[in-house]
Amino acid sequence: MRVRGQVRVQGEVVGGYPEVPPEALRGEARRITVVGEDVLHRRCRDVAEHEFGTAGLARLVDDMFAAMWVAEGAGLAANQIGVDLRVFVWDCFDEDGVRHVGHVLNPVLDELPAGARRLVEAEEGCLSVPGPYAALARPDVAVVRGRGLDGRPLVVEGRGYFARCLQHETDHLDGGLYIDRLAARGRRAALRRMEERKAEMFAKRAARTEELAALR
Repeated sequence: MRVRGQVRVQGEVVGGYPEVPPEALRGEARRITVVGEDVLHRRCRDVAEHEFGTAGLARLVDDMFAAMWVAEGAGLAANQIGVDLRVFVWDCFDEDGVRHVGHVLNPVLDELPAGARRLVEAEEGCLSVPGPYAALARPDVAVVRGRGLDGRPLVVEGRGYFARCLQHETDHLDGGLYIDRLAARGRRAALRRMEERKAEMFAKRAARTEELAALR
């Protein structure tokens, strides 16, 4: 049962979580890649067995949280900071006012039967396409199966906006962007709006980087 004000970390209900995640405070806000960069347009490699539980992987997750916070995002995939690895993080509210925070490695999106889902059209944007939003239909339920930093199995279910987040980030790790799901005209319009707004968005991120540094 989801209750407004509830917080779920790694899919589990917790008593609360800091407004600025501790991962973001530990991490370095790396530059976010932009549409057209090769790492965004190919499938990311799986996290290898020997990489689970390593300090390097933990630092990557911290850096991803920092970059996500700076860019005011709800989710971020590893290739969005230039890393070819199947990892994404999230800090996302759903329509019920529940906050979801976490990370997943080697995620696989369940294929849900038609009767268990419905398509919902909503505005969607992307930190790697800074500025524009476009209406896009996605299933209103998503289940992702993967592993945590320690290698333990993880199952995360999302509904509504959080389901959209889980699907969006899984798309990234498969080499896709939300604009790839648009008709050609919509994609061109989104890229045009990005060119018009990206300088403004980059300036906001620079200011937020300084703000994050001051919080440490």
